[in-house]
Amino acid sequence: MIRQWAQKALSSICLVAAVFFAGAHSETARAATDQLGRVVQIPAQVRRIVSLAPSITEILFALGGGDRVKGVTRFSNFPPEAETLPKVGSYVHLDLEKIVALKPDLCIAVKDGNPKDVIDRLDHLGIPVYAVDPQNLEAVKDTILEIGALLDIMPDARSLVRDMDRRIRRITSKTAGVTHQPTVFFQIGISPIVSAGTDTFIHELITLSGGINLAQGPVPYPRFSREQILALSPEVFIITSMARGVIFERIRNEWRRWPQIPAVKKDRIHLIDSDLVNRASPRLVKGLEILARLIHPTLFRTAP
Repeated sequence: MIRQWAQKALSSICLVAAVFFAGAHSETARAATDQLGRVVQIPAQVRRIVSLAPSITEILFALGGGDRVKGVTRFSNFPPEAETLPKVGSYVHLDLEKIVALKPDLCIAVKDGNPKDVIDRLDHLGIPVYAVDPQNLEAVKDTILEIGALLDIMPDARSLVRDMDRRIRRITSKTAGVTHQPTVFFQIGISPIVSAGTDTFIHELITLSGGINLAQGPVPYPRFSREQILALSPEVFIITSMARGVIFERIRNEWRRWPQIPAVKKDRIHLIDSDLVNRASPRLVKGLEILARLIHPTLFRTAP
C-alpha cells in the first residue's frame, strides 16, 4: 500500500516538474477561442506541439510546421516522418504522462475522440489545449486557417486553402453539369456491412463527385443486410482500405456472386484508402479527386 502511494506521489511530482520546466521560458500568452468556445492562452511563440489526432498531425505537416511537432498519436501515419515521432497513445486513449514529458507549449485536440478528462487535466497542469471539431470540408479549411494563425504562418495556411479550393472547383465545375448521377454504395464495415450516412465526409465527397450516396440518411454509419444492398442495386461499389489486400479481394469476389448488381456487372467495385475520405485533413481533396474518377471515369480520365 505504501509502495503504491509512493509511486503515485512520484508520478505526480514528475508531472508537475515537467510542466514547470515546460513553462519556465514561456513568453506573454495571447487568448484564442477554440472551436468548442473555450478561451485558451496560447504562447506568443509556439515551439513544441503535441498533436492529439492523426488529422491534426497531417494539417501541421501540410502547413510546414512539422519541425514543431514533438509528439503524435499512434495512428499518425502521414506524412512518413510523423511515424518516427514519439507516440502519446491513441487519440481515444491518451497517455497523460507521455504528453507532459514532451514539455509541449501547445496541444491540439479534436472533440470527436479525445477524452475530455485528459484535456481537463492538461488544462489543470497549465498546458494549453486548443480543440477543433471540423465536420465538413469547409470546416477543415477553417481549421487550417485557425492553426495557421496559432503558429503565425498564415501565408502558408491561406496558400494551402487556396489550393484546396482550386482543386475542389475543378471537380465540381465538371460534375455540376452531368446528366446522370451514378448511385454509389460505400462499404466501410465487413461484418456487419456498414456504410456512411449524410452527416459524414464520405457523403459530402460522393455528392461533390457527382454521385448519389445510397446510404444517405440521419444515421451516420448505418448497417445493411446483403438483401438490402441487392435491392439498392448500386452502379458503383466502393470499399475502404480498412479491408486491405487479400481481404478486399475476398469481399470483391463475394459480391461478384451477384451479377445482377450493376456495379458487379460492369466491374465497378473499387478500393480506396480510408484515410483519404474519413480523416479531417487536406488530403480529403485527394479523396475527392479519386472518387470523382471512380464515379465519372469519362469526365476524369487522368489524375490531376
